[in-house]
Amino acid sequence: MPYYIDYYYFILIVPVLFISLICQARVNSAYSKFSRLNNMNGLTGADAARRVLDFYGIQNVRIEHIRGKLNDHYDPRDNVIRLSDGVYGSCSVAAIGIACHEAGHAAQHAENYTPIKVRNALLMPCQIGSRAAIPLAVIGIFLGSQLLVNIGIFFYVFVMLFQLVTLPVEFNASRRAVDVIENTGMLSNDELPGAKRVLKAAAMTYVASFAVSAANLLRLLLLTNNKRR
Repeated sequence: MPYYIDYYYFILIVPVLFISLICQARVNSAYSKFSRLNNMNGLTGADAARRVLDFYGIQNVRIEHIRGKLNDHYDPRDNVIRLSDGVYGSCSVAAIGIACHEAGHAAQHAENYTPIKVRNALLMPCQIGSRAAIPLAVIGIFLGSQLLVNIGIFFYVFVMLFQLVTLPVEFNASRRAVDVIENTGMLSNDELPGAKRVLKAAAMTYVASFAVSAANLLRLLLLTNNKRR
């Protein structure tokens, strides 16, 4: 049995995975730095999230505390913003930025922001693709089954599209967060750059995720093309 090396994995996937790790390290670094800097107004993350909701006239969204680190999120099914240990009751600049970002997602849902609706439509095929697409395509390549390959690639396209549509969703939520912080004076001019840095670092992790998805799709297409020769 011939020894097979997937060169495309080393050429395409390894570099973007390395970039992804760098992006995640920058998130941790920014969070660590600005989680030690408290805002002068004494606002907590929960306070900040509520101010964003009030700014958009949203009254039906709850704010809850959850255990964990950097697992903050908005759950549209339950209409609740869940803030982690280091955000909910924290007065840090990082906490304000993160909490306002999650409240920005609540505002997107309240306004039926179009990219949110597109992303929701892609969610189910993306979940299927993230689990089955690559195994199906790789098995199809080795078995010589173009049908399996095509099914795998078809579903993986949804993974990439989901990551692509996520970019404007995340960037828009951060823009909303910064706009409200500035308009309401939650942070001083000296503190605001810290919140922006945390949000920018977090946004780059989504760019890296899209790059990984695009590289994986290109890898599958190239492997398929080689097997056809």
